[in-house]
Parts: sequence; C-alpha cells; structure tokens
Amino acid sequence: MTCSLTVLLAAALATFSGAQEQQQNPQAPPPGMQVGTEFGFAVFQQRCMSCHGNPDAPLKAPEPAALRQLTPETILDALTTGVMKVQGQALSDAQRKQVAESLSGRPLGTASDGQAANMPNRCATNPPLTSPTSRQMWNGWGVDPGNTRFQPARAAGLTAEQLPQLKLKWAFGYPNGVSALSQPTVVSRRVFVGADTGYVYSLDATTGCVYWSFKTKAGVRSALSVGPLTGRGSAKYAAFVGDLLGNVYALNAHTGELLWTGHPEDHFTARVTGAPTLYNGRLYVPISSWEEFSAASLDYPCCTSRGSVAAFDVSSGRQLWKTYVVAEDPQPARKNSKGVQLWAPAGGSVWNSPTVDVQRGVIYFGTGDATTAPAAKTSDAVMALDMNSGKPLWSYQAFPNDSFLVGCDGPDKSENCPVVQGPDLDIPASPILRSLPGGRRVLLVATKPGDLIALDPDRNGTVIWKRNIGNAPNTDTKDGALAAFRQFAIMWGGAADTENAYFGLSGGSVAAVKLSTGEQIWMTKLAPEGKRVSYNAAVTVIPGVVFVGGNDGTLTALSTKDGHKLWQVETARDFDTVNKVKGKGGAISVPGATIVDGMLFIPSGYGIIGGNTGNVLLAFATK
Repeated sequence: MTCSLTVLLAAALATFSGAQEQQQNPQAPPPGMQVGTEFGFAVFQQRCMSCHGNPDAPLKAPEPAALRQLTPETILDALTTGVMKVQGQALSDAQRKQVAESLSGRPLGTASDGQAANMPNRCATNPPLTSPTSRQMWNGWGVDPGNTRFQPARAAGLTAEQLPQLKLKWAFGYPNGVSALSQPTVVSRRVFVGADTGYVYSLDATTGCVYWSFKTKAGVRSALSVGPLTGRGSAKYAAFVGDLLGNVYALNAHTGELLWTGHPEDHFTARVTGAPTLYNGRLYVPISSWEEFSAASLDYPCCTSRGSVAAFDVSSGRQLWKTYVVAEDPQPARKNSKGVQLWAPAGGSVWNSPTVDVQRGVIYFGTGDATTAPAAKTSDAVMALDMNSGKPLWSYQAFPNDSFLVGCDGPDKSENCPVVQGPDLDIPASPILRSLPGGRRVLLVATKPGDLIALDPDRNGTVIWKRNIGNAPNTDTKDGALAAFRQFAIMWGGAADTENAYFGLSGGSVAAVKLSTGEQIWMTKLAPEGKRVSYNAAVTVIPGVVFVGGNDGTLTALSTKDGHKLWQVETARDFDTVNKVKGKGGAISVPGATIVDGMLFIPSGYGIIGGNTGNVLLAFATK
C-alpha cells in the first residue's frame, strides 16, 4: 500500500465511523461509509491519481480533499454520464460505486439532504407570486437583454454613500456543495438559484427562508430566468434553468413543480454552462461540451461535439430551432494507431448567455475553440443569429487556427491531438450591447487574452475599435506560437454603464475603458503585493460603483470615476447559515453580484481547477 493511499484510508477511517448507522437528521454531518467501500480508494489510487493530486498534471484536476466534499451521487454521475464518462468506462459498475462512496465518505442514497422539505427554515407561508415586472428585479444573467450587467439606481436601491452600511443579513448553505456557481435571480422578492448538487431553490429575499426545492439530473452553474407562460393551469410564471447534462427545465415559479423539460443536444458530452436567455416568450439555450477534456485518449473517437444555441417556446416547451456553431456535420477523418475512427470538424462550445438585440431581432453569443483541425471559421468568434429562425446572419472570428484539446501539450501528446496545439483562447463571456450618445450602438466583445473588440451591430459586425487590457502576448496563432500560452486575462465578462465598460482581470487588476473609443480610463491593482489574485468573476455595475469578485474570496466595490476602493468584504470563511448547513465561503470566480432593492447577493465557492471550495449564498443589506 502506497503512502498516499494509506493517508487517504487513515483520513477516511478516522473521520467516519459507525458504517451502518442511519442518518437521522438530514442537516447533520454525513453518516459513515458502508463496509467495503474503502476498496474504492485502491481503484482511485491506481486509475485517478495521475491527475487528481498531481501538481504536474496538464490540467489541475480537483484534489482528493475537494472530491471528498461531493456527494456519492455527484461522483457516480460524473463517472457514468458526466465529465469523467470516458475514464469511467474502464471501471466496472461496482468499482465506480466504490470510488463514489469512498471519496465522499457516505453511502449512495443520501441525496435527499438538499431537499427543502428537510430544512429547518421552511417559509411559514407561500403567497402567490406577483408579476416579475411589478417590482424591482434582477432577472437572468445580465439583468437586461443587452447583458450590460448594469442595474439602474431605482432598481439597485443602493448608492456609493450607503456602502459602509452594508452588513451580512443571512447566509444559505448548499448541502454537500463545493462550488457556488449559479448567480442568483431575484424577482417578486424571491431568490431563484441553483446548486452544484443539482438542486434549484426558491428563497425569500429578505429572510432566506426556503419556499421549495427541485432536483435536476445534474449540477446547475447558470443563472435562472423567470417569466410568464400560458396554458399551464394555475402556473402563471415559470423559472427556467439548464443543467450540466444539457437538460432544460421549466418549473412553476410558485411551487417548484416541473412543467416541462427539454434536451436540445443528444451528444453525451453536451452541457448548459451559460444561462439560458428569456425574451418575449422564447428561451434561448446555449450548449457547450466537455469533449475536449477527454478527447486526447487514444480510445476516444475524437471529435464530434459541436456547440449550438436552441430556441424553445416557453409555454409548450417545444423546440423551435437549433443552430450549430460549426455548420458542417462531423465526417470520418482518419484512424489512429489503435484503429479508432477520428472525426472532424467539431468544437465551438457556447459558454455564455446569448445577448438579445431587440431593435434588430437578433441574438449574439461568443464561441469557444475548435477541437479538430483546421479550425472552423466560427470558432473563437461572435455569431449573430436571426432570433425567430436561428438563421446565421454574420460572424466575426477573433482568433483563427485555435484547435485545442486538454492534455495535448508536451512531447508525449496523443495521436488524437491537433498537429499544432492551439492556445485555447475562446470568447467565454456574453457580448455587451450598448447604445452610445448620438444613437450609435456598440457590441462589446471580451476575449480570454484581454482583447476588447467593439463591433457595429448595425453593419454586420464591422470593427469599430480594438485594444488589449490584459497585457497578453501577441495573439497571432497562425504559427502556433501561443501553444504554451495560458495566462488568460478575462473570463466571465464585464459590465457597462452608459459611458464606460469595466472588467476584472486575472492579473489582479480592474480596468475601465470608454465605450465609444476603447480609451483606458483607469486601471486599479487590487491584488496585495506578492499575492496572486484573479478577478475572473463577472463584474456588476450600479451608478457610481463597480463590483468585482476575486478568487481569494473578496468582493470589492470601486468608484466608476477613478477606480479607488470604496468597500470590501471577505467571504472565504465559515458562516452560520439560516438552514443550519455547515457554511463555508471560498473563491468568487464565475457569478457576479446581484443587486436589487437595496440588497446585494453573492455566491462564494469555486471548487474547480484548484479553486477554493465553498457552498454559500450570502445576502447583504443596509438595514
């Protein structure tokens, strides 16, 4: 038995005892693991620790300590139908279950922990919902059709002068969660939010009491949208959400009852990471994929997954259309030395929430890299689709020749890998649509390396201006010069008021640029001297104040005028939660702050690629 396996077994047996003891309180710590499941550690040691726990692995996989905070159902799902399906195929059913129970330290069948019915803070009553537009709200990812992430003064109910009065009002803990990735939506004084365990919750915004929960088939990392629908009996409003198996759900916003479900993409690697966009009775669903994480294996028939956007009728759940980023169907390309058929073209995941151009009847979204070579011209691009038919209208490619697979760096790369490994650049953030003084409009696109590209939506995406704020190296990929480039500057996007746009940077700074020209107005270094802090979370702005989250768990408010710090709170700590779940904050790395009616909501925890885990939704108020 190796040293690391001994440590894992010792930790497990020291922490968990009473193997057959049944859990009486669903909010209590997990019961001990079943007899025999310690054998799962041996399987994990032999098959998994070359990546999990290996600091030299090409992609930093979650450490065993982080995996042990997951539910066994989450781990088993990952090995059977999820992101680790390819690796899981090499294991027997019994081995997959042993690994799941050993790592989590709890038996399969304890997923009911997250049910609202088992929580002590159930709301005493559940009054009917008022119209989502009858009060101030933050609905969906970007708060408005243009994904500006700008909350006007009246809706925000918060000013720069009131920031010193912001205090924690309540914290809600996600049972068994390790990442708080879903940005909360607030309508009708209710919070709608998802958890990485697959639960969706409706909470009272003022108290944090829980109205209902619904269990999806996989984890939820996107924001929900709430809107009206017809022909569904007493259900007047629905909450719409996607999960990490590519499913889409419409839930009765009042009760949490399932109204309909859709599955727009059959590829087994499909997932919904960006928030579906709700507008005028239609739901626009972005589809991404985890295929690039497994495709370097010689046993895998790389690659056939293509990113897409699908439109649904919100009342009936009928799929109206679907448009692939890569229009051509994958075709047989060649066979590798094991005789496995390889395919092309593929790639172009849509990681972000589509932006709606109400004036032109168009949706815009960014796309990811290609997974085969040559890269499609719609990879690493902005695409414009007719919102009624899904017909492609135009596209603008930011980076050509970016064919990328995880694990294809270095001399020992697989035959499945592109001949020239691309830099994995992507356009991960939603485009921002804004009108400028004088009537001209701008579609602002942010790329991973920190390039800001202002396009003219009224002239088929003609470039207005470009600049780089990430201090990234040259992004010309035609010679593969950036194959080793991994210093990304912008991930989940910025925010824009009527004059400027604001972006958090992975290098530790926050920058403001003028929308009309791209001129840099200010750049503030937030990271403490000698400490690496990334500000990759989505930015939020209200009049006079810009909010940015860091992977050190800080949420910081800066002046939009000159970037000086106005307020900061530390979230990477333990919290007492209203539902009596052990609460812990961590990194803030995907969702931004939701601000509405004098309250600020922020999730804390990012247990991905070595991030600081956490499982809390925090609510702040001035009174």
